Amino acid sequence: MAEWLPTLITQTPEQGFELAIKMSRMAVKATQPDAAVRDRLRGVYAEDADALIAVSQVAAQWFATIAAANDYWRSVS
Repeated sequence: MAEWLPTLITQTPEQGFELAIKMSRMAVKATQPDAAVRDRLRGVYAEDADALIAVSQVAAQWFATIAAANDYWRSVS
């Protein structure tokens, strides 16, 4: 896999959240590298409230990690 994550440091919380979403997506891609399978499954979980909540939980965990790495955006500048 190509290097795509040089740092967890972001300038703003919004950028941190965007990075958390990207990290979540990259984790799915690493877990299921077959794009056709991911595309086929997308329709299944798109209609599943529990799956969507689980995705939000994963993104929240990544965001917490990024926030800590950013010292909670330099202790709320």
